[in-house]
Formats: sequence, C-alpha cells, structure tokens
Amino acid sequence: MARIAGRFRRAEPRATARAYLLGLLSGVERKNCWRLAEQAGHARPGPMQRLLRSARWDADAVRDDVRAYVTERLGTGGVLIVDETGFVKKGRASAGVQRQYTGTAGRIETSQVGVFLAYASSRGRALIDRRLYLPEHSWCSDTERRRAAGIPDEVEFATKPRLAWQMIAAALDAGITAPWVTGDEAYGQDPQLRAALETRGIGYVLAVACSTRVWINSGRTLIREDSLAGRLPESAWHQQSAGTGAKGPRYYGWAWGQTGHGGHRHLLIRRNRTTGELAFYVCWSPTEVALSELVRVAGTRWSVEECFQAAKGQVGLDHHQVRRWTCWHRHVTLAMLARAFLAAVAASTAPDQPDESDRPARSNDPIDLTVSQIRHLFAASITPPTSPARLLH
Repeated sequence: MARIAGRFRRAEPRATARAYLLGLLSGVERKNCWRLAEQAGHARPGPMQRLLRSARWDADAVRDDVRAYVTERLGTGGVLIVDETGFVKKGRASAGVQRQYTGTAGRIETSQVGVFLAYASSRGRALIDRRLYLPEHSWCSDTERRRAAGIPDEVEFATKPRLAWQMIAAALDAGITAPWVTGDEAYGQDPQLRAALETRGIGYVLAVACSTRVWINSGRTLIREDSLAGRLPESAWHQQSAGTGAKGPRYYGWAWGQTGHGGHRHLLIRRNRTTGELAFYVCWSPTEVALSELVRVAGTRWSVEECFQAAKGQVGLDHHQVRRWTCWHRHVTLAMLARAFLAAVAASTAPDQPDESDRPARSNDPIDLTVSQIRHLFAASITPPTSPARLLH
C-alpha cells in the first residue's frame, strides 16, 4: 500500500483504498462495494463507491505502480502477453457494453470486453495493463451515450490489436525489459501490430489462422499454412514441452520453417500428439533463435488465462457493479494490484531451484504455494479463526 499511497491526496480515500484492497484479498464471496464495505466494517457503501466514482486519484498512475511492482518482484526478461476477457453485464448503460462474443461465456452475450497485457517470467505472471474496448458504431459515435457513461472526449475508437500495441509501447517506454510478445489469433492476424513490434526490435510468436498464407522457398512461393503442414515429412516434427501444466510437462509435436526473405522469420506449427489438431504461429526475432525458444514463448501464452482465472476467482476482477468509464478502470486497476501482490508472494515463497524441472521429486519435497492458497492464508490472517500458529500449521 505504501507504493501507491502517494497517488491519493487525502487521507480518507487513501484509507478506503487500503480497505478496498484488503476486501479484494479477503474471503468475501462477491467483491462489490456493498460487500467490501461490510468487510471493512462500514455502515454504508458510500466510501467505497466514492473511491471508484468521484475521489481524486489517477488510476493510470496506480497502473504504472503495478507494472513496476510486478517486474521488480518477478524479474526482468519475461514475456509480454496480450489477450482479452469478457465481463458479462445486464442492460446497455455500462461503458462499452454490447452484444458480442466473449470467451468468458463461450457465446454471444451482453458484455464488456477488456484487453489486457500480462507479464510472465520464470518466477510467475501477473496483469500489468488494461484497456476497455469501446465498440465503434454503438458507442464511439453516440455522443449522448458516451456522456452518460463518463467516457472522455479524447477517447476514440481503437481496434483490439491497436489497444494491445498501446499497452506494449507504454510498457517498453517505461523501461520494461521483455524480448518477446505473444498472443492469440486476434492479434497475430494484424500486420500493423507485427510491423510495430519489428520496428521496436521486439520478437514475437503470434497465433494465426490455418488459412493464413506464407512465403516459402526464399519468398518465391505463397502457400496456405495448413497445406504446408500436410506436406511435411514425419522427420520434420520434434517432440518438445510447451511448459508445465497442472498434470506435468505439456508435450506436443512441433515443426518450423523459415518464411519470407529474412533469416529471422519463421512459421511454427504445433501438433497435438493425441488428436493431431494443428495450431500455427508466425514468428519474428531480431537475432537467430532455436526452435526450443520459440516453443517456450508459444507455451507462455497460456499464462494469461491463468491470470484471468485467478484475478476473477480470487480478487474479484469481474465482480464490480459499475457503469462509468472511470469506475471500471479504477476497480480493475485495484484488482490487478491485489493479484500482483499474490503473484509476488508466490514468487518469494517458491524454492530457489534453478533446475527444478530436472530434479526428481521426493515425497518430502515442499509443494509450492499457489495463488489461491496464499490468498486464503492472507484472508484468514486478517481475521484468524484461531491462533496464527494453528492457522499456519
């Protein structure tokens, strides 16, 4: 809390922000202003509501503190991951809401969509930036609707890849050291995003559709990726792990080949060893890299899904009941800070084993604490049911 205390000019919103963060980290089932006020011992939710609506503080400045905190605790040289997540809403007054597909519900729903930037290193992962997507026709050109939701006049329509680039550029300008960016098809299909990354000298491993065409044979032949995959001999496939999942290393078959005219542009193909399902990635790097490095970056993309799951399930990223533009950004930023705190604690409690994946497991080895377990311990320590010694036992 000391890291962001200077962002609040007055003592009251500063104390409320602390209570809000403690509420997000508590065991409260629904982390909206009413429940957080009850957790803090307030008679009414007014202080929590004012913190999100009218108190004088800059959510973007706190976001900068979150970004610096994450990279300080999780180390430099990580991977930046761009992705989006949905916030299912009712009605049509909430900023950016419309009927649209969201992976959260798995179907078209009335929802908001937030584009996020995550940072992942060997020590952990956390969300470090956010943008609320504002649909072009239903919101950007509707002056009355914008005014009712408190959307600033300077906010204009931007595609999701454009929002992703704004966050990536801001992180790089802030001094974040990340040699790689990864994301799913929504971002891999955008040539402007790929060109911007290449201009900044940042490598990428971005998923693309199977119908994407690539140049092979030193730029002389244009071919669909799925057609190219069908021509590969079995010797072209290499079994490598894309990282450790809940059930151990995630092994896939991987094939890669040089594309275009330069020597640092590749097509990476992943094949499921059981179903044979294929996934495709376009890759670029400022220097030559090994297949194992591209596989590692491709596997890191799933970290953002873990971030979303933990942020929603543990610290109430999607529990807000707000409609206005400013309120959304303030709640989401404080939830990101709470989630970053859990990631930092998890990193600090993990055993310092540089070759942990190669070390055989023993029955008496300590198990790394998960984000969920850490939040449970922290919440219980605020109002311990028994003595701290009994709790830790």
